[in-house]
Parts: sequence; C-alpha cells; structure tokens
Amino acid sequence: MARKAAAAQSLDGALVCAVVEQESGWNPWAMRYEPAFFAKYVAALYTNYKITASEAYARGFSWGLMQVMGQVARETGFDGQFLSALCDPEQSLEVGCKVLKKKFDAMGGDCTRALLAWNGGANTEYPVQVLARRARYL
Repeated sequence: MARKAAAAQSLDGALVCAVVEQESGWNPWAMRYEPAFFAKYVAALYTNYKITASEAYARGFSWGLMQVMGQVARETGFDGQFLSALCDPEQSLEVGCKVLKKKFDAMGGDCTRALLAWNGGANTEYPVQVLARRARYL
C-alpha cells in the first residue's frame, strides 16, 4: 500500500516506507499533539472563529502512518469530516505522499532538504535516520 501511494506521487517507495517506520513504526493509530505547531499555525483560526475548537485541536495533532499534521492535511485538500480518518492507512499514505511530494518539489528534488522540510527542520539528524531505514525496503 505504501509503495502504491508513493508511485502515485512519483516518490521512491523504499523512502516512503522508511518515513512511515520513522514516524509511526507502522502503527496506523499513531497520533501526537504538537502544541508549538498548534500555537503557530492553528490557534488563530480558532480564536478568529473560522473553525471549531474540536477541529482546531485536531489540526494540532499529527495523524496515522506518516504522522501528517491535521492542518497540513487540510491545506493539502483533505476534506474528510474528521481528521481521525487519517488513521486509515490508505488515506494516511495518500495525503502523506502528496505532502512529501510537495516538499521534494519545493526543495528541487534534494532528498536531504525535502526530509528536513517534512520534519519541520527541528531534528537535523532526521534525513540520516530515514535514509538509514530506507535500505531495509530496497
């Protein structure tokens, strides 16, 4: 399923598998609240009455196999009623691969820079960690 979603976005299937392993350990139910992300990118939408409190907080979580932030999923066009639908592996991979492809395009195809952008740049070792995992999926 991961390789199919990767191919749909012209991404390396082994790399997508490595991102999934790094992000969620292949747990489709993985989710994590990111308070700094919420404060920076989502809070104003709620305080300006553009979205409900439940939607706002859901957008501050990373969801599913690829740990896509709810806000990023919405910005990428995910229109499911509930962001928890991103725990469905097929939906998680589809949205995650779209987002990862945007990162690659924005970074001119540079894998290291795209992976840093995917991870938000906070962990400078992230690309090395993912690329080390990639070898398992070749």
